[in-house]
Amino acid sequence: MEADITSQAVGLGSSIDFSLISLFLRADVVVKSVIIILIAASIYSWAIIIEKFKMFKKINQNTIEFEEKFWKSKSAESFYNNLPVNKDDPMSNVFRKTMQVVLKSKSRSNLSEKLTGLLESNIETELNFLEKNFSFLATVGSTAPFIGLFGTVWGIMNSFQSIAVSRNTSLAIVAPGIAEALFATALGLLAAIPAVVAYNKFNNDSKKYSQRLENFAKRFLSII
Repeated sequence: MEADITSQAVGLGSSIDFSLISLFLRADVVVKSVIIILIAASIYSWAIIIEKFKMFKKINQNTIEFEEKFWKSKSAESFYNNLPVNKDDPMSNVFRKTMQVVLKSKSRSNLSEKLTGLLESNIETELNFLEKNFSFLATVGSTAPFIGLFGTVWGIMNSFQSIAVSRNTSLAIVAPGIAEALFATALGLLAAIPAVVAYNKFNNDSKKYSQRLENFAKRFLSII
């Protein structure tokens, strides 16, 4: 009996192609749709991950440079006048928008209160830009495993239907459907894991940068 099972498995391995492309082509419309959705979600997630990684690296470098030059400058106004127009990091944007209001203000009365609200609004705007597409990463991380699981359940159901129709429980009947089903689960995890890790990292980076902006705003208000 054991020898028959072994020979059956060997024969199956030589007659059925279990490559990823073959698994996809043999799958039905539902499983194919699941696979396509997961691959598309994974590709877009990686595009976001790469873009955000480069963005945070550039922003942190620019912020360090900005703070060093700002606190060494003679005055906020002189620094503003010498600030390059193409400087486009969040801290520079917050400072530029705030200084525009300061320079246009004819009266200094209640200026601190006005600037406090303005700084909070500007910081929120910049953070919203930083956190763009965070929700997509979170959605992929939380739903991709379940989408893959749906494909797996559907594929296993098809395998059982094949057994019922053919009245044959051999590996040649069962194995291909199960392999296709498990392929969907693997893709779901492949899409979800990087998305969750990236979301946690970038969310933490965003919180740190938010604190950095708030600290700068407080110190900036103290010298106006």
